[in-house]
Amino acid sequence: MRSRLALFAARRPGLAAFALGLLSAAALPPLHLIPVLFVSLPGLLALIGARATWRGAAMMGIWFGTGHHIGGLYWITEAILIESTAFWWLVPTGVPMLAAFLALFIAVPCALARLAPAPARPLVLAGSWVLVDIGRQFVLSGFPWNPLGSVWTLPGAAGDTMIQPAAWISVHGLTLLTLLLALLHRRAAAAVLVAWIAFGLVRLGPCPVPPSPVTIALIQGNIAQEGKWERARAMRIFEHYLALTRTARMAQPGATLVAPGGTLVAPGGTLVPVWPETAVPFLVDADADARAAIAAAAGGTAIVGALRFDAARRPYNSLMAVDGPGPVAATYDKWHLVPFGEYQPGWFPLPIAFVSGDGFGRGTGPRTWHLPGLPAVGPLICYESIFPGQVVAADRPDWLVTVTNDAWFGDSAGPRQHLAAARLRAVEEGLPLMRAANTGISAGFDPYGREIGRIGMNREGILTLALPGKLPPTPFARLGLALPLLLTVATIAAGLFIARQPGRAYK
Repeated sequence: MRSRLALFAARRPGLAAFALGLLSAAALPPLHLIPVLFVSLPGLLALIGARATWRGAAMMGIWFGTGHHIGGLYWITEAILIESTAFWWLVPTGVPMLAAFLALFIAVPCALARLAPAPARPLVLAGSWVLVDIGRQFVLSGFPWNPLGSVWTLPGAAGDTMIQPAAWISVHGLTLLTLLLALLHRRAAAAVLVAWIAFGLVRLGPCPVPPSPVTIALIQGNIAQEGKWERARAMRIFEHYLALTRTARMAQPGATLVAPGGTLVAPGGTLVPVWPETAVPFLVDADADARAAIAAAAGGTAIVGALRFDAARRPYNSLMAVDGPGPVAATYDKWHLVPFGEYQPGWFPLPIAFVSGDGFGRGTGPRTWHLPGLPAVGPLICYESIFPGQVVAADRPDWLVTVTNDAWFGDSAGPRQHLAAARLRAVEEGLPLMRAANTGISAGFDPYGREIGRIGMNREGILTLALPGKLPPTPFARLGLALPLLLTVATIAAGLFIARQPGRAYK
């Protein structure tokens, strides 16, 4: 079998690279079939070494990356299908085009690895892969979705242990460790794995996180995306969220409450309901009656996702703190906008954005809200939770809240990959994170990234969680992307140094 595979790779190297990339996508959430990386990544390295030039190696990266991203991003087609009347031609072409573009970010490390001496290639490939991944956060609009480090967001204790290094080196460092595990000699890889597990176990040792006196009620309305903005449905949707919010307050402390979302522990202390992204289908900031109704249902402050318009009538995707009929207590505008979904990138020649005109306005960046009686909170909206090192303001909050509307993507891998990204932000920043999603998955994580509750996909419900306390700033929270950058540069340098030593090889 090995000889047949080698013959196939020699005759059809591009197809072999594509197949290996597609196989590697099975390691991503929600499948987490991590062992496939111990086939796909060494296979890619072998294909790189078999090319005569760096250009040939780059082509292997393009083929591999296209397969990998088609497998990891297939779910984007779900959103296109909702708007298929206007964008029918994107149904078969949208994901492959995006995958081919993102494949360029894998082609670069493949080319650099081919230029390096053969013994240095595993470390050069791993280090340059992560350098380019960091660049993926900033090039054009930025799209750091599905870094390989996210494969370790396994459910339960195993995932909790493996994601702890993110507090130092972020998900980018986890990606580097993943590549090293797959590419290095067995003994070196085993040493990396043992040290990795030991670090996670030590960090998670006796680490109780005392709760704050605040209870968060995550409201999952389960509203289908199709027809959501029809005028006739607006009041029904609003009343639906009000009813769920009132239900969250009905239980007595210490009691349990059974709702469509599952069994809920009744809140104690201050209750803060959180409604998901664009939950309110009209303008809350311009409607005093709506604000009064929300505050009455919440019994105080509620955090709600809604649209707003500025004086020039440009829309903003916003998160608002509402505490009564008066002006909105705090407003946060999304600043990492989704290309083509929320605006038309100027660099792209075809008009394929799902919004008309200039699209949504852009916020000013991360903020911290200081609301009366509540721990300081850092708001995030949907897509923003995938950007490591770009979610917290200089004025560090006590917790993070993120809202999303993943109804666009159906019951696919997309919402689960999005949840994994949010979990990693909690570990990186050492802050508890609460996530309210329209159709799921709504969940809460403590500052170690341990899940403390969830409502599954396509279920209506309420999840009440005692807000955990925060940790002191993690090394990553203090230094940001500088730590993974230094680590990747050191990895490349180590590879080149070792390759110059006579008789030294690790692959």
